[in-house]
Amino acid sequence: MNVAEKINALREELRLHNYNYYVLDKPTISDYEFDMKLKELQDLEAKHPEFYDESSPTLRVGGMVTKNFETVAHEHRMYSLENSYSKEDLEDWEKRIQRNLGDVPVQFTCELKYDGASISITYENGKLVKAVTRGDGFQGDDVTTNIKTIKSVPLQLKGDYPEKFDIRGEIVLPFEGFQKMNEERIENGEDPYMNPRNTASGSLKLQDSAAVAQRPLECLLYGIVGDNLGIATQFEMLQKAHDWGFKVPTVAKLCKNTEEVMDFVNHWDEHRHDLPYETDGVVVKVNNLQYQDELGYTAKSPRWAMAYKFKAEQASTVLVHISYQVGRTGAITPVANLEPVLLAGTTVKRASLHNADQIEKIDVREGDTVFVEKGGEIIPKIIGVDLSKRPEGSKATKYITECPECGTPLVRKEGDAKHYCPNQYGCPPQITGRIQHFISRKAMDIEGLGGETVELLFKEGLIKDYADLYDLTKEQILPLERMAEKSAENLIKGVADSVNVPFERVLFALGIRYVGETVAKKLAKAYKNIDALMAATMEELVTVDEIGERIAESVVDFFKNEKNLAMVARLKSHGIQFELSAEKLENQTDILKGSTFVVSGVFESVSRDELKKLIEDNGGKVGSSISSKTSYLVAGDKMGPSKRTKAEGLGIPIITEQDFLQMI
Repeated sequence: MNVAEKINALREELRLHNYNYYVLDKPTISDYEFDMKLKELQDLEAKHPEFYDESSPTLRVGGMVTKNFETVAHEHRMYSLENSYSKEDLEDWEKRIQRNLGDVPVQFTCELKYDGASISITYENGKLVKAVTRGDGFQGDDVTTNIKTIKSVPLQLKGDYPEKFDIRGEIVLPFEGFQKMNEERIENGEDPYMNPRNTASGSLKLQDSAAVAQRPLECLLYGIVGDNLGIATQFEMLQKAHDWGFKVPTVAKLCKNTEEVMDFVNHWDEHRHDLPYETDGVVVKVNNLQYQDELGYTAKSPRWAMAYKFKAEQASTVLVHISYQVGRTGAITPVANLEPVLLAGTTVKRASLHNADQIEKIDVREGDTVFVEKGGEIIPKIIGVDLSKRPEGSKATKYITECPECGTPLVRKEGDAKHYCPNQYGCPPQITGRIQHFISRKAMDIEGLGGETVELLFKEGLIKDYADLYDLTKEQILPLERMAEKSAENLIKGVADSVNVPFERVLFALGIRYVGETVAKKLAKAYKNIDALMAATMEELVTVDEIGERIAESVVDFFKNEKNLAMVARLKSHGIQFELSAEKLENQTDILKGSTFVVSGVFESVSRDELKKLIEDNGGKVGSSISSKTSYLVAGDKMGPSKRTKAEGLGIPIITEQDFLQMI
């Protein structure tokens, strides 16, 4: 056996042992034997660098140092899941599915919802090429070097895997490994980590991959996205992923109806504490992948999946003081400052009280012993008061009438849940809040500039709005506290680089009330540039897809304001992108304006997603279900019979993908 053959044989053997140990939990050799074989391979690779392989088992030890994690776009967006908390929620969801699909039998795959850090890993020709954090769903951080150190993540697949795909999962820290890490920290005189989830998430952003390799992280996989995968169901997908070498939890179950789903939920709600990992619920998915395609997505979530959250953990503690926060829109949020209490792995000191109505509803007062719960096990909230422990002489809470920051009398519009400070351009938290929103990752993503620095720049009188950022000089910011030469240079460079941010994100960054990421994209697409949008009337705006009267009124009001117009003019003078790029404009027409299309079935020339993009790029609207407002049904192979029947009953034209391509 020559050197190349010896190296390849060792690699294959070590991959098999790694799979047996970390995926199957059935080791066939001792740790010592494994280490000896790994050392033999390391020595051979060191002597013969010409046989380097990026998927070699030796690369799992880490050693790469990443100063800055590159932000990269997901080829396939990572959506969040809609939550449910009762059997009734699931039954309502099932009814919506049946309304969309028609009278067809629908099965569900139930999987446990592990509480970790979401990851998307790309494989090409069986090799791991990229690993990206969830980020905002559209883009995340490239953490490939760190993910490669996790033993349960295969670097090289086996079997009949597709040529290219992304696999999605959770990076978790098992309880046993977490406990050992904390024991070591305590021995070294360091503070213990608070919970496995946050520790797992933080591990992915460690700069030294060798440090990541020392942590007992695992990766549990649950979904595959890509083209031409050759897989028909979610359950089959899990089995295939396991066969290719991925660690896929084996507790998943195929259910015929919501009764069986609830049996699965109730079993694991009772037995979840027997698991080696943190879990906070069950994910229920429509099993048939073609049905998933038919159901599609809302702006935030897949219509074919639902997260059933286990009942949140509760604790009781004393409410010491109620304070009031002012948001960037002027909204006032009352906050309960609590005696610290441990809840679901974290120490809780503050909880939201939402608004004046909620305070009145539960009659919560300072000094009360209150019940605290993590809403969705994330944001703590007060759900009730232990009246038996209420202090004598307790007085009902009086909601504030003036802004706690600037003293302006608060207002509350009819139908609005919150009070607002109307001093939009004079209230400090509103000013700094708008600037912090402007520089945020989903907006202008200005590197070298964070929330604390914004507060400092405002306090020192160097900025009073986000347009002022572009007038800053290094000489102005160098004297500031904790501002070194390099930090100042990075800040100025980050601001300068932001002039290349595309129009739709600039529009989101402006902070127009009710204009989130999705709405900003719709408006940018409809109006192409800021001047056309500024001239738009209420009547014109409401004709844009998903733009209602509330959003339209907010947009018109924003551009009526002289201060906002002056800020836009100043941003323009600095070269900010206030129109769609030439590339995006080139690919758009108004050929299909006024027409709504429903896309159903499997297509040959283009994928369903490409077909929908073509509709939107040419001015059309994509509908999720057939109604009297539908202009055309684009019918592919294996389309559900109910859609055809409904379209024929309403007299809606049914066209093929070739008919559609002829239209554009």
